[in-house]
Amino acid sequence: MCGRFVLFASDEEIMAVPGFPVVYAPHGLPKARYNIAPTQIIPIIRTGDTPEEIVIEPARWGLIPAWKKDLSGAPLFNARSETLTHKPSFSHAFRTNRCAIPMSGYYEWKDKQPYWISTGDIVYVAGLFDTGLNRLSATMVTTDAIPPLDSVHHRMPRFLEPDELRIWLGEDIQAATQLLHPTSHEMVSTFTISPADPRVGNVKNDDPDLINNPALF
Repeated sequence: MCGRFVLFASDEEIMAVPGFPVVYAPHGLPKARYNIAPTQIIPIIRTGDTPEEIVIEPARWGLIPAWKKDLSGAPLFNARSETLTHKPSFSHAFRTNRCAIPMSGYYEWKDKQPYWISTGDIVYVAGLFDTGLNRLSATMVTTDAIPPLDSVHHRMPRFLEPDELRIWLGEDIQAATQLLHPTSHEMVSTFTISPADPRVGNVKNDDPDLINNPALF
């Protein structure tokens, strides 16, 4: 699963989405965040008016399906790749509302110790969005974890490689369905895992020392 993540890239890096020459951010770009939690606002990437353009927009992390009448129940911040094609909460969004979520890395816990997991660059996670309750919301797709990420948790985000990003955001539902498997070993092998500051457990803590504290190494 993924219940906390980080995005601290520059505006130029966030706007440089691979494979898309035209990127709009009509509501501005996100500020640096080091402890993003479910129900908070995150940036999502979705297609614009033409196949060559995309839009970066703020959305609630925790999908609100169009049929939902209120915010009761746990926030839907992760969607299992194995069930999202037929689970009512996600199936409509998968068919028509696929997006990508940029991140600099994420946190995972093992034996009560949080770990910081990152490649050192922006990565993009497959996501779904919807507009229930008249607000934009999103969820993050997860798969079974593979080495080395399975050493900290049995699930991981479905990271998209550059060529997969265009497919996932495209209109071809059959092509997108073919991506509902774990990220390639080649890409996953570029991630590093290091101890994070236990303060990350409190969502009020949001500072670079959560991942850069020298005392942890």
